[in-house]
Amino acid sequence: MIAMIDTFITYLEAERRYSPLTVRNYRRDVEEFVAHLGIDDPADFRPTLVSTDDIRSWIVAMSDGRGLSSGAVNRAVSSLRSLFRWLRATGVVERDLFLKIPMLRAPKRLPVWIPEAKMGGITDRLVEHCAADDPIERRNALIVLLFYSCGIRLAELAGVGVDDIAEDGLSIRVHGKGDKTRVVPLPAPTAGLIKKHISEFSGHKICTGPKKTLFLTEKAEPLSREAIYKIVRTELEIQGVQGKRSPHVLRHTFATHLLDGGADMREIQELLGHTSLAATQVYTHNSIAKLKGVYAGAHPRGSHETGVKRETVESN
Repeated sequence: MIAMIDTFITYLEAERRYSPLTVRNYRRDVEEFVAHLGIDDPADFRPTLVSTDDIRSWIVAMSDGRGLSSGAVNRAVSSLRSLFRWLRATGVVERDLFLKIPMLRAPKRLPVWIPEAKMGGITDRLVEHCAADDPIERRNALIVLLFYSCGIRLAELAGVGVDDIAEDGLSIRVHGKGDKTRVVPLPAPTAGLIKKHISEFSGHKICTGPKKTLFLTEKAEPLSREAIYKIVRTELEIQGVQGKRSPHVLRHTFATHLLDGGADMREIQELLGHTSLAATQVYTHNSIAKLKGVYAGAHPRGSHETGVKRETVESN
């Protein structure tokens, strides 16, 4: 089974092109299932002997025995489902054991985002930091601005090169999941700051490698995803953002503010690089929550119907 798992992992890396973190999670989930069956030596595992009851027993052990959340259990089951789908495709097994294995219901969690009024102040301060004397301070501020301006993913920003910026500076080519490429427009202020960032460093030949990476370390090496994540977390903490602070929070903020501003759902889907519209529609819940607040504060029966206290507003 060790060879089989390794072959499956190679398939995920080479053909599915999953990230190293995702691949590591898949391997861990599959190996934990094998251990759950009481098999000490993975080489003794026989996929053809696995039953639906074995999978159900594993789910119960994770949920009740280990206390894992529904989301964590579903993710682990998804890994095992992928393994057996691959085993069926390669002719190792014939039956689909997962036909009667439903996903556990997980409580819906709304994406975390930064309110528009607060983000406006943060953006103004970041623009000021882009004019600082310290080049690292300028770089860090620009990274946060780019996340909010484009709504791109962490991995996508880490892979942005100087050559991905359009000649006029008003758009950026993004290399997304599954080698899919999309073009995202850049707001003029952010485009100007990026142009300045490039011009400041182009004469110093600090770009290394065959592709000129847009954001570099002090040693002129491309910033890692981990480093970018820490930069965003630190910058948002400095700006007084409470709760979760990450590039994905800025991506959620980007999408939510576009929707609140009247952008079409399909347009937001394209900008975010979502394959499915369902992945984008989660942001409608944010806007619905906002509408409820507006209703409670403005409608004559808002406070009565929703239980939210209305504020008295004096007309000018």
